[in-house]
Amino acid sequence: MKNIIFCRVSSKEQEETGYSLDAQEELLKDYSDKKQFNTAKIFKISESASGKQVRKLFNETFEYATKNKINIICCEKIDRLTRNLKDASLAQDWIDENKDRQIHFVKESFILSANTRAHENLVWDMKVAIARFYANNLSEEVKKGQKEKLSQGWLPLKPPLGYKTIGEKGHKTHIIDEEKAPFVRKMFELYSTGNYSITALVDVMYKEGLRTRGNKKLGKSRLYDLLTDPFYYGKIKWKGEILKGNQEPIITKDLFDAVQSKLNRKFKSPLYTKHSPVFKAKMECAECEGMITWEIQKGHWYGHCNHYKDCSQKVWMRQEKVEDILIPMFEKMAPKGKRILEVIEKALKETHNDEINYYTKSTNEINNIIAIAQYRIEAIYEDKIDGKITPEFYLKKLEEYSKQKEEATYKLKKLNEGNTKYYQAGFALHELALKAGEIYRSPRATTEDKRLLLSKIFSNLYLNNDNITPNYTSAFQFLTKWIPMLNKSFEPVVFGSTKTKESVLTPSNPTLLG
Repeated sequence: MKNIIFCRVSSKEQEETGYSLDAQEELLKDYSDKKQFNTAKIFKISESASGKQVRKLFNETFEYATKNKINIICCEKIDRLTRNLKDASLAQDWIDENKDRQIHFVKESFILSANTRAHENLVWDMKVAIARFYANNLSEEVKKGQKEKLSQGWLPLKPPLGYKTIGEKGHKTHIIDEEKAPFVRKMFELYSTGNYSITALVDVMYKEGLRTRGNKKLGKSRLYDLLTDPFYYGKIKWKGEILKGNQEPIITKDLFDAVQSKLNRKFKSPLYTKHSPVFKAKMECAECEGMITWEIQKGHWYGHCNHYKDCSQKVWMRQEKVEDILIPMFEKMAPKGKRILEVIEKALKETHNDEINYYTKSTNEINNIIAIAQYRIEAIYEDKIDGKITPEFYLKKLEEYSKQKEEATYKLKKLNEGNTKYYQAGFALHELALKAGEIYRSPRATTEDKRLLLSKIFSNLYLNNDNITPNYTSAFQFLTKWIPMLNKSFEPVVFGSTKTKESVLTPSNPTLLG
């Protein structure tokens, strides 16, 4: 007679204490040989399977038996086969449909069939109830353990790519995986430029060396999940809530927020190809705000509007003409010569003292906010212990004060970062403005280099007939106003025309430097 073997473990602990799938399979094979059964198929459910997978495989077992006219299913124990009334009912219905069908529970020496006597059916019902209780109790214990782990600031699951788990059972924590973390950081940085779609980023990261355990590309949905996971900047997303985590961040919250804005924007990032146009997905129609489409004609790229919302703009603008319009904009915000850049560097160093004073004052204010929030948290806890406030009111105020403390702590962290990076960032910004035109025109500059440069300078570009209207990023918006005034103050003048002018290289308006 043909039979089916059904094996199942539902926890890692069972896997390690003699209830492994292999151990069950060996037991059931020996039993089948003794009974002279011919095993047609073996079904296995591992501890890593989700609830849906368990349900699917359970149903497939009985469907396979019915379709292939197999009347015997062998299982180790009742709680290996079913742990809820729905599954028990399905098994009972399968038995009742044919008097020749049987389910053998080997370790319990119990056979469920249409001929099972009343007192044996009572044993079956009781064991199903006990199995159900075991499953429910196990679920409660798991949830309790997860809640405790979350309260300690740790994710009670396997961490995402870029982290690894260390520690013994009950004391496991997550640390940065030095091998994978650089790929994660690179992934966020590339997508934040706006130059890549999810599909394009999958290919780029694969070429960079990011692989799955099977040495394959990450799937698009998997990559999207990683880009939206706050775990990477120090938070834990759990059942729709964002909780505080103790893991070391791989990226900053600012970088994470920049990526979210790109993921949620109206127009998606472009597919990256080796010969893609420089301005793809970087320019909109000034009339209808539709994304400008780029097509290649006779070896040259042309951008045009696709006439969203009955747009009347019919111009086709060649890429080279767009560049002719934009490159003078680079020059407008560029310091004229390294001499001016040296003066800017000196001025930044001098004004850094003001930044230090501001930092000291702001730090004291924020630390005061944190101290007040902590005092209030301790005070309401004492009021709760003394019964002066209700548990509901305590939880409400605890959440409020904890949020105040968390926000202030984040501001303090950003302030510390700003204090150390103020001078370096300021100088780098002016240096980039000085070299932007040179970088763009360089024969060695790739399409990707140019697109990255454009993303730093322009937040968006608008095509308006034969003209281009730029939207600058906040930093370069400042430079377009500041640099022309600075350059003008350094222009050579005829001696005597400006009383304060002592030499050609001295600014005619020194107070402007402040």
